[in-house]
Amino acid sequence: MIGLDEARAFVLGSCTTLSPRPVAVDDALGRVTAVAVVATEPVPPFVNSSMDGYAVRSADLAAASPEHPVRLEVVATILAGSAPDGVVGPGQAARIMTGAPLPPGADAVCMLEVCTTDAAGATVVVDGPTAEGTFVRTVGQDVAVGDTVVSAGTTLTAAHLGSLANQGAAEVVVHPRPRVGVLSTGDELVEVGLPLRPGGIRDANRHSLLALVRQEGWEAVDLGMVGDDEAAVAEVLDDAGRRCDAVLTSGGVSVGDADVVTSVLREHCGGSMRWMQVAIRPAKPFAFGLLDASATPVFGLPGNPVSAIVSFELLVRPAVRLMAGHSVLDRLTVPATVTAPLPRRSDGKVHFVRSVLSLDDSGAWSVRPLVGQESHQLSVMADANALIELPDGDGCSGGDVVRVKVIAPDRLEVVRAATGSGA
Repeated sequence: MIGLDEARAFVLGSCTTLSPRPVAVDDALGRVTAVAVVATEPVPPFVNSSMDGYAVRSADLAAASPEHPVRLEVVATILAGSAPDGVVGPGQAARIMTGAPLPPGADAVCMLEVCTTDAAGATVVVDGPTAEGTFVRTVGQDVAVGDTVVSAGTTLTAAHLGSLANQGAAEVVVHPRPRVGVLSTGDELVEVGLPLRPGGIRDANRHSLLALVRQEGWEAVDLGMVGDDEAAVAEVLDDAGRRCDAVLTSGGVSVGDADVVTSVLREHCGGSMRWMQVAIRPAKPFAFGLLDASATPVFGLPGNPVSAIVSFELLVRPAVRLMAGHSVLDRLTVPATVTAPLPRRSDGKVHFVRSVLSLDDSGAWSVRPLVGQESHQLSVMADANALIELPDGDGCSGGDVVRVKVIAPDRLEVVRAATGSGA
């Protein structure tokens, strides 16, 4: 057996980041920038109001108070998108809307809620001072010309796309979303929707793995199912290598008589192929290689459904994230208090225990191991949002702090912390 770190290093060392290309800004969500974007326009591009109110001269209101309110003549109304055509002089004000340009002469905005106007709107009364710059957005206050709008290596969010649009950018140079093919192998497999024959099992892995690929924002390519036939597997992989950036297979990588994927990879990946017995449970068997014809990486995952998902989390996901240009490759790992004992025997492996991670309102993490840790128990995996990393040894006791890998951050439990009562 080899350690997980060694297996991971081998895989990551064999994968390369995909060449960048320009894409439309609206198609760039979740992609990683390859070059920095520098501002060529200031944001805001002109001085404008951040409130509905009245553009005023702060000097006119310096002595204003409830006892001595100041009455100003309203000389204009300025809407967003329009340009002021006059000057606000002494004793004057202009009605102004949020986002409208501040007229010459004015240096502050008096919020509408603290102003009183006459019925005709010809005058406005203010009963307190308004400091210079109040509710005024200056040119370049958000972004100045020459500022870095988005750094290279940034995973683009909705706010980033808005910032790029603020610069008038129609395109941005990013690393492409990897096209990831998913293939299931095995004579025993039966597709959904067909009768289950004696000795057959449903092909759950392909559907789980395709969903994991889509969940990451990558492009999923369904390569279907093939039986335990080396020629058929080789044909599918050869075709997939020409149209995919990476390929995932499940099944056929253990030590059984019908485990043909390993043999095909040895023949078609040359010296880049490595079959591994990784010192983890589940997901011990794993194969990896680059196809000779295309240099496309192929990840040979085990056939048990939980093992396939755990292999994806520990070995596939970091590697394909690297290909997509990400610098953060791994899931968040947090220390948490385990709610129940986890006894185990030493076997030279790190156990990844399917579990439910919770955060209470005091900020403390706790983790509950689930019942049913066999590699075929997919229903238990479906209930898990985390994996406890249980090192080789005798296990742990309830109340111990363990390392926990978050695999479903959108499904974290939030619980109310227990509180004591004082005497």
